[in-house]
Amino acid sequence: QVQLVESGGGLAQPGGSLRLSCAASGFTFSSYAMSWARQAPGKGLEWVSGIYSDGSDTYYADSVKGRFTISRDNAKNTLYLQMNSLKPEDTALYYCAKDTVPLRAGWAPESDYWGQGTQVTVSS
Repeated sequence: QVQLVESGGGLAQPGGSLRLSCAASGFTFSSYAMSWARQAPGKGLEWVSGIYSDGSDTYYADSVKGRFTISRDNAKNTLYLQMNSLKPEDTALYYCAKDTVPLRAGWAPESDYWGQGTQVTVSS
């Protein structure tokens, strides 16, 4: 069955960095676009970043553009999110998500499987 396991969250100071990882199994990872989404306390889900199945293109929300970098290693079935210049407003539960259809021509904010999430807290 599909499994997505996030790791790498924790406590960071404003201006600091964290790198999230998502280990995927149970499906052909290289055939699916992947995403990172987050949910802060009391707020709705925000799609943070997405990446094409082959890694050839990416999407970023305006709130993280220039600070976060998404990448993937299809040989290791792993998705990454490098987060730099962290701000307190980046505090949230971060989820890894799998696209709904294989070999989509691009990326879309759609998912049929989610990980359990990893907590990121940015505070001094």
